[in-house]
Amino acid sequence: MINKGRKQDPKALMVGVGLDSDGHKRVTKGENFALVGGTEETHDCMVEKAVKINEKLSERGKRLEEVSREEFDDIAHAVGLVKHSTQEEN
Repeated sequence: MINKGRKQDPKALMVGVGLDSDGHKRVTKGENFALVGGTEETHDCMVEKAVKINEKLSERGKRLEEVSREEFDDIAHAVGLVKHSTQEEN
């Protein structure tokens, strides 16, 4: 159904893909995240980081779609994620 004339609130979603595998298919969905793949260890780590990010957002009284890229990077760093640079950033 198309919502004509009704503006929807913007949404944001964190997506995690575990590239290692042990033959099991793992999928975890949360309020603002979807995680697929990975070994049990990798998948559990992704879930832990997504939950911690949501806790930090909650502490700040914000939703994922309300934070800037810089603020998200700060939160991600605070929970132990490391940002890898790309050629575009260099």
